[in-house]
Amino acid sequence: MQVYLVERSLKDIPMEQLAAAQRNAIRTAAQMTAEGTPIRYIRSTFVPESGECNCLFSAAGPEQVRALNERAGIPFDKVVAALDLTP
Repeated sequence: MQVYLVERSLKDIPMEQLAAAQRNAIRTAAQMTAEGTPIRYIRSTFVPESGECNCLFSAAGPEQVRALNERAGIPFDKVVAALDLTP
């Protein structure tokens, strides 16, 4: 599995909606995995001032990550391969 970064522009999103989107991403990843498409939500970083939000997922390919976000109804700008450099 590869790590993918989802870039989002969520300027002025209320924190309650941001938290709901995160829960929905986690729930949708679990549903897709149970259906036979392994995908894992890793974490997100949000910058309130700019609205920039970056979310990491682990999946076989970018198409699974796009499908998760479309299915969950979470807007995104792009999906790119990334390296998770957590120590």
